[in-house]
Amino acid sequence: MKLAVFDFDSTLMDGETIEFLAKDKNVIEQITQITKKAMEGEMDFYESLKMRVKLLEGMDQKRAIEICHHLPLNPGAKECITELKNHGYKVVCFSGGFKFATEYFRDILGLDGEFSNTLHCKNGKLTGEVGGEMMFDFSKGAMLLTLQRILGVSIKDTLVAGDGANDASMFAYADKKIAFCAKKILRQQANIIINKKDLREILCYL
Repeated sequence: MKLAVFDFDSTLMDGETIEFLAKDKNVIEQITQITKKAMEGEMDFYESLKMRVKLLEGMDQKRAIEICHHLPLNPGAKECITELKNHGYKVVCFSGGFKFATEYFRDILGLDGEFSNTLHCKNGKLTGEVGGEMMFDFSKGAMLLTLQRILGVSIKDTLVAGDGANDASMFAYADKKIAFCAKKILRQQANIIINKKDLREILCYL
């Protein structure tokens, strides 16, 4: 068995989920500034996530779900995943974003699983609180190691792809470390760099 793990925001999907939500709530400037610092490794991911989600407090839950179900995928996302599965890979998504998006696109893309965070809601509104499996800058690496142990997959048979600083923790546990249209901090740690926004480019390295 082989394992492929993709980041969601700005890797499988073209953009950052929280910024689509922020634009609807008119807090895009504040959230964009925080996201930029977090993805470039200038700010602790956990702190940045808490700060950004707090700015969404009071947003209508149904509206948030609607936005998350209409996010734009990057070119070649579905074709890349289908071909990886044809090559014997289990394909999983790890996201510092939210289950409103990842659970929906798990089925659209044919992913074998997804791990992400949950926006807390009460009385039909976002409370500004968040919890889940991907809260810290080390979360993706820790979850990857857990999956490898459960599935019996080696580092040699593991491929990971991401774009930001919080994806770096996966690289220690993968033979193919892909920086996809990535920030400088991640490109420096990758052994495969893809600058064309088309996920089918990954298939050249199988």
